[in-house]
Amino acid sequence: MVLRVAAPLAGTVVPLYTVPDRVFADAIVGPGVAIEPARGSRAVTAPIAGILVKVKPHAFVVVAPDGQAVLVHLGIDTVSLAGEGFTVLAAEGSPVAIGDPVVDWDPAAVRDRGLSPICPVVALEATAVFDAATGPIQPGQALFSVAGPGTGAPLS
Repeated sequence: MVLRVAAPLAGTVVPLYTVPDRVFADAIVGPGVAIEPARGSRAVTAPIAGILVKVKPHAFVVVAPDGQAVLVHLGIDTVSLAGEGFTVLAAEGSPVAIGDPVVDWDPAAVRDRGLSPICPVVALEATAVFDAATGPIQPGQALFSVAGPGTGAPLS
């Protein structure tokens, strides 16, 4: 089965290896891409339909019916902000459709605090993604595809 992952926010798609965090850049968490947020971008939406199994202000995981999980991480080292500047819009455990709002944030404020606002979008426990988009992207547009079910390991 092929899972098509949609862009969760507006911005510019860049290779995962450019993320300034080795855990993402080296695809230790899983393969995917990253999105440099567009100016004025705030809403972050579900990239796949499924269950929102884990929600933190700076990151969330959605698991598809086949078990494949996708992680969206808002910025690098943003856990240090302890939720400041982030508003969670959806409850953990709730079903979501592609494009449903999950978190509201201000990437410019993250940048102003000296942190990178780049957003890795990763297929957890997958071996590879394909058909990855490049360049400018809008929420809901095709971001990448992943084949095969995963186990849906949650964000800790």
